[in-house]
Amino acid sequence: QVQLVESGGGLVQSGGSLRLSCAVSGSMFNIYTMNWYRQAPGKERELVAAITERGRTNYADSVKGRFTISNDKAKNTVYLQMNSLKPEDTAVYYCNAVFRTSFAVEGRTYEYWGQGTQVTVSS
Repeated sequence: QVQLVESGGGLVQSGGSLRLSCAVSGSMFNIYTMNWYRQAPGKERELVAAITERGRTNYADSVKGRFTISNDKAKNTVYLQMNSLKPEDTAVYYCNAVFRTSFAVEGRTYEYWGQGTQVTVSS
């Protein structure tokens, strides 16, 4: 089994910074994408940032230049550094892991989610 444990959420003033952590434990595969999603009340869940096993990253337009996703493979931990936070960043943030057994078409995919952590940015 795989477990994702998040930490680092909280309350911060507009313009401040937070660093979210997602520690991954359990059986893993070497082909993966680690993602941060967020969801605000009344809005759809959106992908905030993603990083692959090769270190390639992708960001939502709304956070480009402000957020940075990184992966410490030795610690099996993915981070989301959030700078210049805005009230519109307020949401529950979820860590998500997508593992694949092989690049081959027959490869199997496994997906896991963290429990979510609240990030609140005051005006």
